[in-house]
Amino acid sequence: MDIEKKTRAYALKNALAHEGKAMQGPVISSLFNEGLKKSDVGKYAKKISEIIMEVNSLSQEEKEKQFKKLEKEVSERQEREGLEELPDSGKGVVMRFRPAPSGPLHIGHIISNMICSLYVKKYGGKFYVIIDDTDPETTLPEAYKDIPKDCNWLFGNVSEYLISSDRIKLYYDYVEKLIKKDSAYVCECSSEDFKKFAEAKKNCPCRKFSVEKNLERWKNMLDKSGFKEGEAVLRFKSDMKHKNPAMRDFPLARINETEHPRQKNKYRVWPLMNLAVAVDDMELKMTHIIRGKDHRDNAERQKMIFEIFKKKFPWTFFIGRMKFTDMILSKRKITEAIKSGEFSGTEDVRLPTIASLRKRGYKPEAFAKLVEQRGLTEVDKVIDSKELFRLLDYFNK
Repeated sequence: MDIEKKTRAYALKNALAHEGKAMQGPVISSLFNEGLKKSDVGKYAKKISEIIMEVNSLSQEEKEKQFKKLEKEVSERQEREGLEELPDSGKGVVMRFRPAPSGPLHIGHIISNMICSLYVKKYGGKFYVIIDDTDPETTLPEAYKDIPKDCNWLFGNVSEYLISSDRIKLYYDYVEKLIKKDSAYVCECSSEDFKKFAEAKKNCPCRKFSVEKNLERWKNMLDKSGFKEGEAVLRFKSDMKHKNPAMRDFPLARINETEHPRQKNKYRVWPLMNLAVAVDDMELKMTHIIRGKDHRDNAERQKMIFEIFKKKFPWTFFIGRMKFTDMILSKRKITEAIKSGEFSGTEDVRLPTIASLRKRGYKPEAFAKLVEQRGLTEVDKVIDSKELFRLLDYFNK
């Protein structure tokens, strides 16, 4: 297969079908139908992106002219319309979005999570938004109001809002179960010492304690007169010889006595992401998860926790990122810039926040069309704000 010729043919076809704008998702989907292997996508991703950008820069007349020459390269198989089908979706799906309340939601959250909302609309089921506020140092009080406001406007089908810090006792229950199954232990090693053990593929000394001793040490983590902040962490007992160093006895919970905006000083031990996510996904009976490629290791860690409880792990897809070249997408940086007076607030039209996009007149349907056309793709796309807003303006008609 001449990958460049095929890419150009399908990009031209897609552009002509959508008023001059080809999208990467449908083009790659067509290339898969032609025989492109998923394992080879990374090899050709840059070239595919370059060809699509070049095609999009052509005049309508030139697109039509070039497509006539390449029309034979396009198979008779119909181009995908709407979202790709998900496996095991006949009885509906249960999906989620877990925003951290550390700053305003923005275009990056839309691109990564709108597709979950759309699949729940497609198949029926439940769509949870879980405010992931287990880091008391970064949690902002205003997020408890702002996140539901943004999500109600954007998605329109949130089944239920949950707040992680309201579920701490549930996480604690699972910790005790893990310890009793000899699958978690309390570790007093410094991070530097533990790293040395992990690199050497050796067990740390704390791993040898009995279940009973670890239950006692866990109670000392919870007790204000017990371990102090930084003196102990709870670790998952995996395999210190695992081929991936990130899997070796990863942490599950730590002590942080910073006052929490919602829970105040009620708790001192806070679950880390992999514990909270695994517990919630089991308890809420999650069926399908779509997440960024940067979460591959986290998914593997969470799967290990599922296996301890003999639970079926949800079908998971790692979606490619949209890399924006000229926009601030760090929630921390946006928050700091607002506090410093550089921006007037989350609705400042210079920001890519959901609040700003809503104020500028964009409709949720425009984002839905953008995300739907991109589809399920593992390929990253580099895009600048000019191209993004040209697409959104078209879909916002």
